[in-house]
Amino acid sequence: MKAGVVVFPGSNCDQDCFHVLRNVAKVETEYLWHRDATIPSDVGLVCLPGGFTYGDYLRVGAMAHVSPIVRAVKEFAARGGFVIGVCNGFQILTESGLLPGALMHNDCLKFLCKTVPLKVERHAAPWTDFEGEVLRVPIAHGQGNYYIDPDGLERLQDNGQILFRYSDPDGDVSKETNPNGSVDNIAGITNEKGNVLGMMPHPERCSESELGNTDGLRIWESVLGHCR
Repeated sequence: MKAGVVVFPGSNCDQDCFHVLRNVAKVETEYLWHRDATIPSDVGLVCLPGGFTYGDYLRVGAMAHVSPIVRAVKEFAARGGFVIGVCNGFQILTESGLLPGALMHNDCLKFLCKTVPLKVERHAAPWTDFEGEVLRVPIAHGQGNYYIDPDGLERLQDNGQILFRYSDPDGDVSKETNPNGSVDNIAGITNEKGNVLGMMPHPERCSESELGNTDGLRIWESVLGHCR
């Protein structure tokens, strides 16, 4: 089994994700180019990394979601393949319809770059083989304010699709612990089948002891354990 990291014009976290998957999580990893129309048959996990795809013109992810590789990712996900979109990758997943909702400008209208507590809401294989814990994961975004209408939010809640919420270090979720204005403090969701995950925080930036934090590695190891 291999992992694939998609590279778009404007991606800037592709090498980070590639490094963590290949050198830290020890899985064979290859780059997938935005013009590729297919995903190799031996790839079991596809990562859409953070960055500013196509300069974030029109809307973030609006141009990326019509690229050939995203059409291939949609087919891959429909077959049950595992897909993770981080930050800009999450935005692309919502633009493509693989995940519901949309990402808007942070309510503070400022770019946010800091480490935040992240409550794991549920045991949700393949992404989290644990629940109720609080991870420390960096955010770096200007448009991370997740929005979905009340009916959509109710569906997310009823289906158990909300995987991560912004919280305090003790796991308490409140308006004060919400960095960007996201509905219901949402930091990460899955699709109904559970094989597609979108999250604004960057697990690849906290996956090595050299960085002083390995909380993100738990997410990679969880999904790779299921892929293998």
